[in-house]
Amino acid sequence: MEQITGKNILVTGVTGWVAGPIATTLAANGNTVFGAARFKDATKREPLEAKGVNTISIDLASSRFDEVPDGIDLVLNFAVAKVSSFDLAFAANADGAANLMEHCKGAEAFFHCSSTAVYEPDDHNPRLETDALGDSHRPMPGMTTYSISKIAAEVLVRHTSQRLGMPTVIARLNVPYGDTYGWMTFQLMMMERNIPIPVHTNQPTSYSPIHSDDMIRSLPYLLTLASAPATIVNWGGDEVTSIEEWCAEMGRLTGLTPTFAPTDATIAAIVPELTKMHSTGFKPEVTWREGIRRQIAATRPDLLK
Repeated sequence: MEQITGKNILVTGVTGWVAGPIATTLAANGNTVFGAARFKDATKREPLEAKGVNTISIDLASSRFDEVPDGIDLVLNFAVAKVSSFDLAFAANADGAANLMEHCKGAEAFFHCSSTAVYEPDDHNPRLETDALGDSHRPMPGMTTYSISKIAAEVLVRHTSQRLGMPTVIARLNVPYGDTYGWMTFQLMMMERNIPIPVHTNQPTSYSPIHSDDMIRSLPYLLTLASAPATIVNWGGDEVTSIEEWCAEMGRLTGLTPTFAPTDATIAAIVPELTKMHSTGFKPEVTWREGIRRQIAATRPDLLK
């Protein structure tokens, strides 16, 4: 499938790990991209502007969208607030997403990045889009509001999509990573310092990580699912692996030895079932082993054996 080009695209959460590379790639592919964040630190605009992204300031928590230009064709909503206050989490993650849809109601489609954090973990069984929802991230320090506010966001996005007749896809993202970001970067630093890495007591702590390259490639495929009311689809890589396994691979590549600290105060295994994603014709290309090798080569080449 051809990649997206020639569109006016609003990408929210553009200072984050996931949205930044997506925005800069879309800009390089011939789109006019407006990268939105609060930009309290003005210096964060410069790297994005240098790569062709037009930066604008918005605030989902207060529904401040005055800098959003008219004529947006496509909205990619990656903004998320990871806060301890439920009031603020609902305002930013749920109310803000719905109000953004209202503001951009003339757009061709709305892409809302949700999370597999909305699922109730069930041992290591893959989670279908129709499976039970739950508060999977509450045990994780600093993530008390995350799962519930992401569920609330899905409810409001689906409702607003139906009310406005706005084609929308809600993509439940599993573990994103890229050449310069991801859980693995922090875990490698922990390995270097002999700090035990938290894993769930119900081991292995399994996920389906997806590389940034594949996330970008998948967008036009996933957008074929956009409908009113919104369609929900799981979004992840084809290979199931675990924190334990990918840390062992980082050890093989660097000579460092991971140690683990099993605990219930972390996220349990959540593996997405990907039949609906595959139905679009999309198949990820970057294997997790190759992705991790690339990440270490980009961020810590000094550690590669």
